[in-house]
Amino acid sequence: MLEQDGTLTCCVRCAGAGAADQIARRRQFRSAVFPPPQTPAGTLHPALVAGRTQVGAGPAGRLPGVVTGTALDVSPHVLVVADAEGERRFSLPTDAVAWRGDLVPPTAVRAGDQVVVRTPPGRRDVADKMWAATGRVTGTIVERHDDSLLVNEGVTRRPQVVLISASAFPRILVRFPRLEPGHLVDVIGLRRGALLDAVLPATSQPTYRADRVMRLPPLAGLTEGTISGSATWHEPLGPAATDGVAYPAIDPASGCAEAAAAAGPGCVSMPYLAVGSMLTVSNDCTGCSRVLPVTGCGAAARLFCDRCLTCGTSPRSRIADLTMASFVSLGGDLESGCFNATIAIGW
Repeated sequence: MLEQDGTLTCCVRCAGAGAADQIARRRQFRSAVFPPPQTPAGTLHPALVAGRTQVGAGPAGRLPGVVTGTALDVSPHVLVVADAEGERRFSLPTDAVAWRGDLVPPTAVRAGDQVVVRTPPGRRDVADKMWAATGRVTGTIVERHDDSLLVNEGVTRRPQVVLISASAFPRILVRFPRLEPGHLVDVIGLRRGALLDAVLPATSQPTYRADRVMRLPPLAGLTEGTISGSATWHEPLGPAATDGVAYPAIDPASGCAEAAAAAGPGCVSMPYLAVGSMLTVSNDCTGCSRVLPVTGCGAAARLFCDRCLTCGTSPRSRIADLTMASFVSLGGDLESGCFNATIAIGW
């Protein structure tokens, strides 16, 4: 079995004790230089109204709740989860479902599983869907062995070990026929410690190698506006409850470690932003919107020139790579891998 190798590094602008202060100062400076656009009536531009609320705010009564933690106990009617605030108890209606490699009854969740629990809007003590031990690996294949892959997700993350069982291999191979070093892979599965047991492909494999990605120039001079495309999700390096967006076009001048991994933003021409910028992210399939901070560099997202097919075909490839909690809070299903999205830039 493969052993994981390498040490965890971090983008110098993405973490640290002073990160919150840096983000707050950056927002103040940006507001001073680029004040929010005004409509003729003198009110805020509609796309930026949410930017004046706290991070994570959205239309009242429309956003589902999300709780992440460790499953302590599950019965046909009650789920008990331990999170940072203590124990949380959720009632399970008859139509509640769980995903644990496949859609299963909630009783299939096991004590000790890391879970993401979605609650209906306004019902914080009711779980309508949960994901147990769910993980994802997106990046470039470095090594292949008989039943496993070693995958590079970027310089700020450890190399990931992906196991592919005999039962899952045909399904993975249909969408990813080239499981060889240098090719891209994106799979969703079950976390087993440091390993990911791949269950299903998150997209179709690009026809090009990772070192042959299209490099489009950034959009120069864009300080506010909207871009539509695909939103995906990733496992956060920190607490699973973290909200945020990994953005595929971080300004190289910001000093982010991932900026050296590729020249240009990748498959989608996007304006450069700094870590700490605020984006309004909308799920075009559900209508939910949230204001989220840019927390990372999205190195893997810019390598894929695919389109999301959740509700029609997205007009562009990956424009935002959300944390698990943010993705679910906008109505996304982790096993789907993506949703069609619009991001608003300008606050």
